[in-house]
Amino acid sequence: MTDGISDESADVVGVLTERIEARFDMGMDQLKAAVAAAPTANPDATDVVKWHGLLVEAQSVLERAEDDLLAALETQPSEVDDPTMGLAHRVNAAVTTRDGRAMVVRWLLDPDAPGKKDLAAQRLARLRPRSGPAVQTSAPHRPAGTPASASAWRPARSAR
Repeated sequence: MTDGISDESADVVGVLTERIEARFDMGMDQLKAAVAAAPTANPDATDVVKWHGLLVEAQSVLERAEDDLLAALETQPSEVDDPTMGLAHRVNAAVTTRDGRAMVVRWLLDPDAPGKKDLAAQRLARLRPRSGPAVQTSAPHRPAGTPASASAWRPARSAR
């Protein structure tokens, strides 16, 4: 991978935590506290803290699954039984979950990530105040004394 995290890296969480701390110029505990105190102040920080928490959780699940698999493999004869194979599948699922969450954190940290600029533009468009309705919502104004049949909806007749 080109982002500094190798496929063999056992400390994906540590590497991403360092990047988060560098990006927001504070430790993870400080960042979590800041987000907890004002969750809407910095939506980017709020998203990163949320996904970092999910990443840490996924890493814990992975480590427990690996420990369970290793313990089962130590008691196995030469052939792996179905319950142990189930543990191996659990490890694979945990790796997939952890890696997916790591990808989200990396995407959140990269301001030039694909789709980010479009997403930012959409957010700005939704937040931009409108000057009025896009389509006229009432009938055009009629000058006083003008009958309804001669309203502005119809072209004026010549008075010859």
